This record gives sequence, structure tokens and C-alpha cells, in this order.
Amino acid sequence: MNIAMLGSGFIARFYADSLQAQRAKDSLISVYSRNIDKAKKFADDYHLGFYSDDMDTVVSRPDVDAVVISLPNNLHEAAVAACARAKRHVLCTKPLGRNAAEAKRMLDMVEEAGIMGGYLEDLCYTPKFLKSLKAVQDGNIGKVLWAKSREAHPGPHSDWFWDHEQSGGGCMVDLGCHCIEISRGFIGKNIRPVEVMCWAATQVHPIKAEDGAIGLVKYANGAIGQFEVSWCFRGGMDLRDEVMGTEGTIWLNNFLRTGFEMFSTGKGGYVAEKAESSSGWLFPVGDEVHELGYTNMFTDMFNAIENKTEPLETFYDGYIVNAIIDACYLSAKTGKWEPVQIEGWRGDQTDDYGSNFISYDDEHYLIKKEILPNGDRKLILKHKVTGEVVALDVE
Repeated sequence: MNIAMLGSGFIARFYADSLQAQRAKDSLISVYSRNIDKAKKFADDYHLGFYSDDMDTVVSRPDVDAVVISLPNNLHEAAVAACARAKRHVLCTKPLGRNAAEAKRMLDMVEEAGIMGGYLEDLCYTPKFLKSLKAVQDGNIGKVLWAKSREAHPGPHSDWFWDHEQSGGGCMVDLGCHCIEISRGFIGKNIRPVEVMCWAATQVHPIKAEDGAIGLVKYANGAIGQFEVSWCFRGGMDLRDEVMGTEGTIWLNNFLRTGFEMFSTGKGGYVAEKAESSSGWLFPVGDEVHELGYTNMFTDMFNAIENKTEPLETFYDGYIVNAIIDACYLSAKTGKWEPVQIEGWRGDQTDDYGSNFISYDDEHYLIKKEILPNGDRKLILKHKVTGEVVALDVE
């Protein structure tokens, strides 16, 4: 499959490194950039045969099978429109839009054009996430009650991220999109997000948008998704997830403390994304492209195009994430729980998912069972009719 890249900046290079990391049948063949000099530099660095500062020219070339969008948020819609006109499958970096209205228009474009719209949400393709998701789907931790995702670092590399008009927001639209989709995956994408409560503030940087936010997303089955995001965290990039189920718990540390530690006096160079120093104790990443999910992500996307199936992350997913973020921004202003407005929900239509209570026998619910320090075993039960709570010693 021949791929055209739209964009030549930081994330475009991560994508290109992933696409060219190993011998494969998929080839990156061309690049578009608004700056022709940057387009040429990118083409030279990755040995591409064509570059241009005209987007339609790059997208509509007959040798292009799929297009990867790695442009600023305010240019996503125009880029998707170009792909729809040219009938080229399109993979778009996160967030899909600056808001749900933009994302919905992009979703409609690809579906009307009959092309695949893949949502490049890399953190939903990390090896740890995929293995954890399989464990959840296999029932290893029971029903998910609460899923928390955290991403915090010192702030984005590119200037446009810090411009509210170009980005559509601050750390919530930049990082919250990752965390919200991670929690959706664990809770179940078929479960409707109902309402949100969010706090957001501009704490450190002289910008219009927020540089810190915490949010709760309530789902129709009673589960809670929680995100913590910040552009004020010092010391690198902190990526952590926690999942609590009725029968178990999962903790993930995806970045920062990776099990690889190195001390340096500062004679080296690049260490890892968002690393703030190249001296002292450092936390490099063995295979950054793979650990951040890019390898698995592109494999899934291109397999979906070839097999005419949906990838794990679609434009519809991107739209749902944008809808949740819209509600979060509103909640941050009002200080109230705000409903998530979704046009054309495609998941479960029920709000009745039953109870999580576990029956011990016909008359009692099981509250807890435990082993005491002296080795005795105890059950704590609740009578289903009277509500009486009793302790029962067992052998």
C-alpha cells in the first residue's frame, strides 16, 4: 500500500519512523507540507519520491492508496475533505476535530465517500493496553466499575498547540482525547457516555486554554471513566492507567518509569519524548515507536483497508471522544454535571444493565469474604429482605 503523508512536523516523523521501521509491503511515498522547504527536508530524510506544498496534488496522485494526516487540528477537516474528494482512505491523528461538530462533518465525509476513516489513537494500541484490554474482555477482572487514565508532561513541542484557535483547546483536547478513549475501551465502547463533571484551569502558562484538567465521565451502566491531564508536569511524560473491576484490578505504567534507567553526565542527545534533560538519572524507552502503539496501530489500519473491515479506532470513535470533550469544557464553565450530546449513537440502546450485587444464597448478598490475621475465615452478608448485615465465621 502506498501512503502519502500530510504534514512534516513532530508527529509526522513519529509516524514515518513507524512506517519505515522494518521491511514491509506498505510504503511511504510522498509528503505535503505548507512549507516547501520542510516538505523537501522530510522527503530527503525519508527518501520519498515526491513532495509538494499543494495538498490536493499530493492526495490525488494515482499512486496513492491511503493518506495519513499529521497536521494541526484546525487543518484536519480540510484534509479529510481533500481525501473524500479523491476517494482516498484516510488516517487522521488525534483529536479528530477541535470539537464534535467538526468531527461529525469529517465522519459524514468519509462515510459518504465510501472510504475508510481511521482514527490514529496510538495509546489504544500500546502492547500493554492491548493485553490489558484482552484480559478485561476475557472477564479476568469482572465488570469494569472505574477506569482512570493519566497523561501529564511539560507541554507540546509545536507552537500551534498553544494557540486556542488552531488547537481547539488546551491539554484537555490534546491529552484528554487519549485518556477518554482508553477508559472507553476498558468500560466498553458499546456503553453510552451519559454525562460529565470537569475541572479545568490555566495554572502556569500565559495562554487562553487550560493547562490542567480533571474529569469524570459517567456511563449508562454506572461505570466511571476518569482522566487527569496536565501540561505543567515536570520530569518527562507520565502515562498511567488503572482499571478496577468487580473481580480484579489492572495497573499500567506506560511511560516515564519504564524499567530502563540510565545515568549520564549529559554528553548524549535525545532520551525519550518529553524528556526534559539529558543528564542525571534518565528513563529511556527501548523501542519508543512500538511502546507508544504506532506499530500496532498502522498494522491494524492497513489490515482493515485490505480486508474491508473496520479498524479498532474509527472516525466514529473520534467523534464520540470529541463529544465527551465538548461536554467537559461546558462542565468546567458551569461547575455542573453536563450531558454528553451525541448525534446518531451506535451502541447499546438500554440503560438497564442490572445489578453488580453477588448472591451468597437465596436469602443473602455477599458483601465481603476475607482471611483474618489468625487464619480465621469470615463472610460479611446482607439479608435481601430485612437489610440486616451479619458476620459469619466459616471453616
